[in-house]
Amino acid sequence: MAIGSKELTPSNLDTIDSDRLVDELRKAKEELFNLRFQSATGQLDSHGRIRAVKRDIARIYTVIRERELGIRATPVAAAPKAAEKKTKAAAAPEATASETTAEETN
Repeated sequence: MAIGSKELTPSNLDTIDSDRLVDELRKAKEELFNLRFQSATGQLDSHGRIRAVKRDIARIYTVIRERELGIRATPVAAAPKAAEKKTKAAAAPEATASETTAEETN
């Protein structure tokens, strides 16, 4: 039985960049504060949610620490853009090569 948010699974946390991860941590801490406040005033409906949020916070802290130690790789957002530039650069010489052969035949 998995406890926690479905969007904060370890595989999904691997794809999130560090800035957004810190933002998710802040949101989870705020939610935990609100849940504790509701529990103290007797307004809390789901006590299991406190446990789930605590586990989400622990998962986020674990991913952040593993990235600091180099155990877990930090996602690189610039990699797809670099690959796109390489494909455009590779396509450009082919076009010029065909243009030069067309000019040579004329």
